[in-house]
Amino acid sequence: MNGTRVTTSRVSVIGLIAVTAYAVLAALQILVLNPLAAVPGASLGGIYAEMDAVGETMPVTLPLLLLSVGVVAAIVVAVLSIRARLQPAHSALLFLLLLILGTPGYFVASFGPGMSIADAFGIGGGDHSRWSFLLYAVSLAAGVAAVVLALRTRVLRPAVVKA
Repeated sequence: MNGTRVTTSRVSVIGLIAVTAYAVLAALQILVLNPLAAVPGASLGGIYAEMDAVGETMPVTLPLLLLSVGVVAAIVVAVLSIRARLQPAHSALLFLLLLILGTPGYFVASFGPGMSIADAFGIGGGDHSRWSFLLYAVSLAAGVAAVVLALRTRVLRPAVVKA
């Protein structure tokens, strides 16, 4: 096994862990942290019971399925990066892209649960817990890192203007 393959393997493992951690935090934000912040002083079981009592349900399966798409994509990227012997920087760029896409994925996954909480308690359907800012910050940092890495590895080449 050559040095590039070992390094790509390490990048793949780190990328897979990062994307999985992002998805786990997003799931906790959607199903636990945000409901608790939206209805201060209530227990999670109490919130879900009150939602059920007024005819609203907390959709759990769909957000988890949507968030799992990112994890499955990360597994595919990891396997293909290692098997295709991608350069570590190229593999890292793919994982950074997945982290960038975490924000729209989180938004789509949280939309239904947010609206259910809003309808049940007569509040706004947006984020009430500040943990979502960590998700946004990670996606933003991944975007900056991707641009810097792409420029450093010359994946993106500045246009040369001929006079």
